[in-house]
Amino acid sequence: MTDRSAEAAEPRSGSLPVPGATLGYEVRGAGPLLLLIPGGAGNADVFHGVAPALAAHFTVASYAPRGISGSPLDAPGEEQRVAVHAADAGRLLDLLSPDEPCYVFGTSSGGITAVELLTLHPDRVRLAVAHEPPLARVSADPGPALEAFAQISEVAAREGIGAGYARMGAAMGEAKPLDPGEDEGAPEPIPEGLRAAVEASSGHFLQHVLKPFTHHGPDLARLRAASDRLVVGVGRASRGQLPHTLATELAATVGARCREFPGGHLGGVEHPAAFARALHATLRETDPVPETDR
Repeated sequence: MTDRSAEAAEPRSGSLPVPGATLGYEVRGAGPLLLLIPGGAGNADVFHGVAPALAAHFTVASYAPRGISGSPLDAPGEEQRVAVHAADAGRLLDLLSPDEPCYVFGTSSGGITAVELLTLHPDRVRLAVAHEPPLARVSADPGPALEAFAQISEVAAREGIGAGYARMGAAMGEAKPLDPGEDEGAPEPIPEGLRAAVEASSGHFLQHVLKPFTHHGPDLARLRAASDRLVVGVGRASRGQLPHTLATELAATVGARCREFPGGHLGGVEHPAAFARALHATLRETDPVPETDR
């Protein structure tokens, strides 16, 4: 990546009222729009290290999905729907880049939103990169994964957030050891802002987002028709885990390209600099990006 002005990394905050919620977002950089969609209970701070690095090449927008800390719901406690979240992402694209199709990156449940946005509005998406979207229904044998995700939500509702995350860790499975020479170094610490957002939003995510998102069935015919604009990302350190397996099956099912990224399921948080380089390389490889001239 080339060095650019430090001003490119300075975020500009905004809010967008949408039906049933208000989305808090931030924008930095200049150039073609790249929308970053976090997953789980994370807000825009999921991309604390990724967004500033990419702002040398793109107008980078990141936000908190509805119901997550920073994007309050009008009526908390509602079960979330993938199509509604995809519509939210589309509204942000319309606000920030009304005349041009955009690049979209989503991770985990945010990857599910990115896939749905491409499926429903392919004209608005120049290229979508979905990092380990856990779409269980795409699997050839979806039953075990569907049951595992349902149990996580049930345990969280019955026994609390900690128990829910413990069940999630067990359901994800063990990662395969990295090959010699693949050591990525120690992960970076989680930023305090992100830690606070996750703590505030975990109940909402585990009880109202996890099950409906993982149980969502995308329109495979429409997705195959747009698969030339889809890249499915998997983590180098999450080989053998459930999200990696489901993502690989998604790519094979719809004929999308599959690319490996640094780290595991949380690679963008744990190894942000390497992850940003990999994402930039993926965008350049699959859809050449004109460099901004600043």
